[in-house]
Amino acid sequence: MSDDYQYPPTHQRKRSRQDWDARKIRALREHMGMTQQQMADELEVRQQTISEWETGTHKPHRSTQKTLAMVAERAGFAYQFEQGEDGAAV
Repeated sequence: MSDDYQYPPTHQRKRSRQDWDARKIRALREHMGMTQQQMADELEVRQQTISEWETGTHKPHRSTQKTLAMVAERAGFAYQFEQGEDGAAV
């Protein structure tokens, strides 16, 4: 056996993780026509948790962000925002 064998390069999977910020979470909830309590029931969290996400006090855990992405896809939610010259959301 030759020691010259070159293994093919490993490609890292491109992560298509969305970053669920306060504005995006609220926009998803409103897109679905839900109250905070209804969304909390859907995601099996407390209503206060939804409120904390929407005010930016806390961010959802990675597993919950994946769930939010699935819910958004099912609801046909596509959130885009424009950025101003300073990079801030407009």
